[in-house]
Amino acid sequence: MTKVFVDGGAGTTGLQIRERLADRRDVEVLVLPEEQRKDAGARRDALNAADIVILCLPDDAAREAVALIDNITTRVIDASTAHRVAPGWIYGFPEISGRDAVANAARVSNPGCYSTGFIALVAPLVRAGLIPVDAMLTSNAVSGYSGGGKGMISEFENGGQPTAWRSYALGLNHKHVPEMRAHSGLDVAPIFAPSVANVFSGMIVEVPLHLSALPGRPTAAALRDALAAHYAGSPIVRVVDDYDAGTLGIERLSGTDRLDLFVFGDGGDRQVRLVAALDNLGKGAAGAAVQSLNLMAGLPETAGLRL
Repeated sequence: MTKVFVDGGAGTTGLQIRERLADRRDVEVLVLPEEQRKDAGARRDALNAADIVILCLPDDAAREAVALIDNITTRVIDASTAHRVAPGWIYGFPEISGRDAVANAARVSNPGCYSTGFIALVAPLVRAGLIPVDAMLTSNAVSGYSGGGKGMISEFENGGQPTAWRSYALGLNHKHVPEMRAHSGLDVAPIFAPSVANVFSGMIVEVPLHLSALPGRPTAAALRDALAAHYAGSPIVRVVDDYDAGTLGIERLSGTDRLDLFVFGDGGDRQVRLVAALDNLGKGAAGAAVQSLNLMAGLPETAGLRL
């Protein structure tokens, strides 16, 4: 049985991961007593006793936790930003990085929530040659406030945030941008405009395109077909081709670990909107970590996931 230690298990992502592992018989979750959670010696022991460690910590603390591991057998999934473009780490997006790469990795970096939507849409199209590597892309996105952790949850739920929606990262320096560029295969970082809505969870990530600016002027159908081919057979990612509603809600996949992708065209193959819908706590965080854990442990990929 695989021994798993969630370091930082009291945070939003950690709690979600532990919920997905709670009733499973194929993993043993190592838990520190409350009074030992910040005890360096107890944490070191737990980190080294586990087969797989999932880090749900701030970046610096995640780096410190990795340094505490002094054996060659403990494997790591890091949910922080610290290692998402670091050498020697496999990006924990099996549909993009490859299931075998994740399954055999000693060190896996869990993708950011916004990055998951952007990369899911863009990387397969770059690989197919439909979006050039030097494309100058933009992406607009909105997340539920749980993506900001306990501080933002408290802000929205305790009356400190009266607005229904707000944009942020106006300095164009959001921490997800480096991984969005690197793991999509782009030479140029996208302009990324994230925002947060007054809903607990859910996420919409959009990449608008002028088809005339792409080599060969591909059609909306060609983009959709390329995405469908890339994700064919995936139990988690679905390319939706029969959606005819006039709106798309942020909470479409809230509470799940799925990812839905859409290609909306103008009918004349002049413009398209590539759109990803997911849960920022699901495929955007805890669900992705559990998916990687399953692969690394040789277990069914969807075990414990909310599909």
